Amino acid sequence: MATPETRHKPNILITGSPGTGKSTLSQQVAEKLGFEFIEISKEVRENNLQGEFDEQYSCHVLDEDKLLDHISDRMDSDDGGIVVDYHGCDLFPERWFDVVVVLRCATEKLYDRLQSRGYSKFKIKENVECEIFGTLLEEAKESYKEEIVHELQSETPDQMEENLDRICEWAAAFKNSGGQGPQSDEMDQ
Repeated sequence: MATPETRHKPNILITGSPGTGKSTLSQQVAEKLGFEFIEISKEVRENNLQGEFDEQYSCHVLDEDKLLDHISDRMDSDDGGIVVDYHGCDLFPERWFDVVVVLRCATEKLYDRLQSRGYSKFKIKENVECEIFGTLLEEAKESYKEEIVHELQSETPDQMEENLDRICEWAAAFKNSGGQGPQSDEMDQ
């Protein structure tokens, strides 16, 4: 089982409310670093890792055990170098990630983005409230060592570019430090 000390490259989780840009940023990070990209929603759809359909949320319920079994060999590899994109983080084992990025967005912008995606009023309300209360950031801080959790604003193309650069800098620092990359306060400067 890999640890930050044995991994050659960091594993990175990018999380946030739907509409914060996590899929776009995750894919850009993976491409720029030459890392594997695991888009959880795609893995679930393509590998039948869901349970029953939830009418209220208009989506299938994730079968967490099936998902974790499905990706565990890749995540526990000593090589590392995996970027995972998902809107939650408390289901993943703490040992899998060396950095957790929580993308945030102003609620007005988030509302507009979700509305343009055709989300129901209920689903928009749930996601905007999640953003208002910082639910995903709190979840990340409760699930992982706080020093590996990084909150980044994701509202403009400039911020997306800055976030890409920060994460790539952190990955380089991880490689050069033998798994002891910069702490949260160093990355957020």
